[in-house]
Amino acid sequence: MEIVIFSGAGISAESGIETFRDSGGLWERYKVDEVATPEAFEKTPKLVLDFYNERRRQIKKVLPNEAHLQIPRLSKIGNVTVITQNIDNLHERAGSKNVIHLHGCITQAKSSLTDNYIEEIGFKDIKVGDIAKDGSQLRPHIVWFGEHVPMFEVALEVVKKADIMITVGSSLNVYPAASLVFETDAKCKHFVIDPNVQELGLPENFTLIREKASIGMSRLVQNLNNDSKLTL
Repeated sequence: MEIVIFSGAGISAESGIETFRDSGGLWERYKVDEVATPEAFEKTPKLVLDFYNERRRQIKKVLPNEAHLQIPRLSKIGNVTVITQNIDNLHERAGSKNVIHLHGCITQAKSSLTDNYIEEIGFKDIKVGDIAKDGSQLRPHIVWFGEHVPMFEVALEVVKKADIMITVGSSLNVYPAASLVFETDAKCKHFVIDPNVQELGLPENFTLIREKASIGMSRLVQNLNNDSKLTL
C-alpha cells in the first residue's frame, strides 16, 4: 500500500515555526519581492541571506510535534512518502525516511547558478562570500517566487500511485503544489486534516477531519493502523 502525506505550514506551526501566509505571518512583516525572489538576492544578497539565516536559527530551536511523530508509524501498513511544502526538516527529525521538499529545505544550500550543486549545511549561517562547488555564491536551497519547482514532477509520479493520501496543515491554496492532491487515482482514499479548510474544492472521495494537525494525525494513524476498513 502506498501512503502519501501532503503537508503544509499548519503542521509546523504547532511546533512554533512562524508561517508565511497566515494572519501575523512573515509576509505581513516582510515584502516578498525583498527577500524571496532571485532579483532580491541579486540586488541585496546580505538582506536575503540574513532573512533565511534567522529562519534557520528559529527552526533549530523547535522540535517535531505529535503530528510529525505519528507519520512514520504508518509504515506498519504501507510505504510512506511525505511531500511537504515546508522548508523545515521536522519530518526528517521525526523519523520520516522518504521526504520530498517541494519548496526546498532550509538546512541545505546550493549554487546561485545551477540546481546541480546542493550541499547540507545544517543550521549554519550562509554569508556573502561563501562559495559553492562551482565557484558561485552559495544561496539557500529554497524555491523563490518566480522559480520553477524542480521536485514537482517527482512528487507527481508518487501521487499517482497513492492508495491513501493524507493532506495535513495545508489550505490547498498554494499552487502549483496544491494541484498534486487532485492527481491521484480515482480509487485513492483522501483524508484532509485541517480545522479551517473549506470543503468546496476538496478532492474526490475525501474524509475531512476538522482538528489541528497533532490531534487529527493521532486519531487517523490509530484508526488506519487498527482498522482495515479505514473507518473513523
